[in-house]
Amino acid sequence: MTAPGTAVGSVCVFCGASTGSRPEYADAAARFGAALAARRLELVYGAGNVGLMGVLADAALRAGGRVVGVIPRALVERELAHQGLSELHVVETMHQRKAMMADLSDAFAALPGGYGTLDELFEILTWAQLGIHGKPIGLLDVGGYFDPLLEWVGRAAAEGFVHQRHAALLNVSTDVEGLLEVLMGHPQVPQVTKWAGREDR
Repeated sequence: MTAPGTAVGSVCVFCGASTGSRPEYADAAARFGAALAARRLELVYGAGNVGLMGVLADAALRAGGRVVGVIPRALVERELAHQGLSELHVVETMHQRKAMMADLSDAFAALPGGYGTLDELFEILTWAQLGIHGKPIGLLDVGGYFDPLLEWVGRAAAEGFVHQRHAALLNVSTDVEGLLEVLMGHPQVPQVTKWAGREDR
């Protein structure tokens, strides 16, 4: 039996190092962090203490959750590392950071953010497309922030650059609890090799 407060799974969250221009972004990050703790899900993230990253981690910690951060040494030296985490891993490169976060996690979720958030999201989607992992991937669409991105994904599929089954790898919700229900109840994604047939993208 799992002891109270012990993590029973882990979710890697990608989100902004800024809080953005609308208060609902920070509110969503705080609710997501608290919801992870309430479900005894470990938060794995980029270890930052600023922006939505800091809001997310602080909310999970306040709710008694376990939070694991992974950060490149160069960012630690800029004093961006959160010093109150359950566990902090310092690595040498951004590539090592992303690989470790992936290894430590059972599922992935993206909240609003900028270049770095999308870099992490699309890399993990590409790894799923290539059959490197079968873990579920989600997107929390707060206030329609990701609507243009989702429109592009649909366009890429319609134009033949992304197969429909790979477009479907991204689970989208506007609700924190709804997204977690999908992620934690999601079966392992069939690891179909991208190049298995001529119809693949």
